[in-house]
Amino acid sequence: MEKVNVIIDGLNLIAKSGKTILDVATENGIYIPNLCHHPDLIPTGNCRMCMVEVEGRRGQIIACKTPVEDNMIIRTESQDISLIRQTTLELIHSNHIQDCTNCHNNNQCKLQEVTAYVGVNEKRLNSLRRTKPLIEKDESNPFFTLDHNKCITCGICIRTCNEVQGTNALDYGYRGFETVVSTFGNRSIKESVCESCGECVVRCPVGALYPKDEKLPTREVKSVCVYCGVGCNIYFGIRDNKLVSARGDRDSIVNKGRLCVKGRFGFNFVNHPERLTKPLIKKNGEFTEADWEEALDLVAKKFASSKGDKFATLSSAKVPNEDNYVIQKFTRAVMGTNTVDHCARLCHAPTVAGLVQSFGSGAMTNSIDEFTNAATIFSIGSNTTAAHPIIGLHIKEAKRRGAKIIVANPKEIDLCRFADIHLQQLPGTDVVLLMGMMKVIVDEKLEDSGFIKNRCEDYDDFIESLNKFDLDTCEKITRVPKEKIVEAARLYATNKPSSLIFAMGITQHSHGTDNVLAISNLAQLTGSVGKESSGVNPLRGQNNVQGACDMGALPNVYPGYQKVTVPEIQEKFEKYWDVELNADIGLTHTEIFDQIEKGQIKSLYQVGENPVLSEADANHVKKVLDKLDFFVVQDIFFTETAKYADVILPATSFAEKEGTFTNTERRVQRVRKLVDPPGEARDDWQITCGIAKKLGATGFEFNSAEEIMDEINEVAPIYGGIKYNRIEELGLQWPCLDKNHPGTKFLHKDKFSRPGGKGRFFPISYKASAELPDKEYPLILTTDRSLYHFHTSTMSRRVKGLELLNEEELLLINPRDADKLNLKNEELVTVKSRRGAVRVKTNITEICPKGVVSLTFHFHETPTNELTICAIDPVSKIPETKVCAIKIEKTDHNIK
Repeated sequence: MEKVNVIIDGLNLIAKSGKTILDVATENGIYIPNLCHHPDLIPTGNCRMCMVEVEGRRGQIIACKTPVEDNMIIRTESQDISLIRQTTLELIHSNHIQDCTNCHNNNQCKLQEVTAYVGVNEKRLNSLRRTKPLIEKDESNPFFTLDHNKCITCGICIRTCNEVQGTNALDYGYRGFETVVSTFGNRSIKESVCESCGECVVRCPVGALYPKDEKLPTREVKSVCVYCGVGCNIYFGIRDNKLVSARGDRDSIVNKGRLCVKGRFGFNFVNHPERLTKPLIKKNGEFTEADWEEALDLVAKKFASSKGDKFATLSSAKVPNEDNYVIQKFTRAVMGTNTVDHCARLCHAPTVAGLVQSFGSGAMTNSIDEFTNAATIFSIGSNTTAAHPIIGLHIKEAKRRGAKIIVANPKEIDLCRFADIHLQQLPGTDVVLLMGMMKVIVDEKLEDSGFIKNRCEDYDDFIESLNKFDLDTCEKITRVPKEKIVEAARLYATNKPSSLIFAMGITQHSHGTDNVLAISNLAQLTGSVGKESSGVNPLRGQNNVQGACDMGALPNVYPGYQKVTVPEIQEKFEKYWDVELNADIGLTHTEIFDQIEKGQIKSLYQVGENPVLSEADANHVKKVLDKLDFFVVQDIFFTETAKYADVILPATSFAEKEGTFTNTERRVQRVRKLVDPPGEARDDWQITCGIAKKLGATGFEFNSAEEIMDEINEVAPIYGGIKYNRIEELGLQWPCLDKNHPGTKFLHKDKFSRPGGKGRFFPISYKASAELPDKEYPLILTTDRSLYHFHTSTMSRRVKGLELLNEEELLLINPRDADKLNLKNEELVTVKSRRGAVRVKTNITEICPKGVVSLTFHFHETPTNELTICAIDPVSKIPETKVCAIKIEKTDHNIK
């Protein structure tokens, strides 16, 4: 960037061309008062406090909007400037409540700062009459208050909601002396489209927007959010051994200081009185407290009689890498089985199964930060702004920079507001849509022939399979107009770099692996992989679901995706762990419950999972859990599944332990202990090591999480260089092979990870979903997630504010379907499938197309997965929770 010479208040400075006067002054320690400026926002200059004078120009100019020019001579102070600032400031003060000592922003207030610098004439100030009546505070939002009486109408909150969040919940209302910051229709914040992210609150320069229950912390500790897979960095405030505040880390490359509602306000579950604090043993059908010695003795005794094929472990995507490593090591080295799995089986198993075949690696190819530089973003099967809100912000930023957005989703999700093209395919028809797009690309010769020739194989078989997907057929099956398919295909293929993102709308199908293979075909066909701001980017759902997979909490691979069936790999781990290992692939998540039902598995060790609510055909899970000889649940709360346990072991939450999480972009980041655990709760790895020692095992003498990571470095090559001292600030992305390796920003730059280094095309045919609507069950049920809750809500529903913002399950149903069934909005109905029935209120909305209804699975009062079907993808063994057939009845009947 070109440099220019400027003089500010007699100081000779060198500045970058294009910077504003205010920017240059601030960077060089020269104070220019301002009230409406924020570095994240486009300058508006409406406060008029940053007036300066430039030699050769008449009058005063606004420093925050005026770019510096070569040889510009600037004065920040003069008699005229002082008068303008003082007069402006006095007018602001005349309508401002003067109760600084009781204000949340006292000593952190921009108005106080500017007033101290500029000064006011008290006599003149007292002569000014107040032009605004006192306005009642808006206390409707559970997390923050809007006090108009302290508002200086700087517009920072409005611009934040527009420019950062893209929600547009706020704007100026009324005009003249009556001007206020308002929602649409001047409704309360809670009744508006506000998402409660708090971004406006943290940027408010005065006390007009402030958090309700936040206390000033005694100290702050940096850690990682425990909700979705984005991995936002947060400074948590601690006071009296409680979490009292949270603020985003502005230096984090992942979230750049931004947080969603759960990340900013959703951590109070850590302090919740319902936390498990002592081991519980079921005696005569009732749980009684026990000490750790008694509990571990019982667990070890029972596990000792269930080794090998009689034993299964469900590990957790919520706990750190170190905990997952120890849990899978225990299962393999002590219990003698590879039957260890976790909830990745229910969300992204097809991602791993598909991308490993086509690319050689099953992870997100690119980095979150790259989305903002993409020319085209194709989102398919992802409700990004609800499930991964901060990645949603990156996509919105890309849109502001000129990117084109394609959204393929059966529902009209929030991201559609920013889409150039919305492809509203029928649930379960993604393969047809994707193959149709690829046929257009090939027929119009838009493919990247050089990339295909040099970097891919098996192209001819793939091309032949496209013949089944003419546009008329694709339109008929998907219900997407063929003109839109053509438009999307051309845009994705020609407006590069093109980045493709997907989530569980692609994977949770009985043909989920085919869906992923179709996506990898599309990326290879257009050469949109192995390059910055492109790639295939599966968005992982939980905070450490990527890490749990990396650590080998899967039945077919050891840590680092090393196959259990390869003799050399088995020998390596046998030597390192000093045990004899089982060479057979273990059972998957869904298969475990089938084998419990058949009486083959006798004992189940479950860590941080809640299958009674999360598993497809949940009634089947309830039935088989009663058949176990011995069931151990290790968790932070007494979950819906815990009541079936024989022993419950109290674990620490993310806030009470050290370790690492690996986010969706393969970035390994430090998790730090924030507070002491409640009661006698222990780290998960400590509990598992305690069981192993009771069983006489060696190799579990760890003293810290860092010691466990040292062992991971030794056995998992992709983590070879990921040491704690290297990830204190930004983390590292695997593969990171040694202590000098910088980590890998994006995968497959020069070659793919497959043998031979080439990507592979796959011929694909369309397979319909396992259960389609018929006369008896005429509607398709699909599932989704809420912005305000997470998974089975074990954590989020113990945060009062989140519960108030989303209090109950609602069935989203199209008005035409509602009219046909004579349903009213918020009417209580019974939803039935061939497996179960639930009661729920209706939400009549155009979000769902005709023939499709939608539920989340966040509410135990409405256990949605009692409806879903456990039809399994034959490759990845994921159940089809995105499509099943249901019917709706007026709730005049009892659910049987």
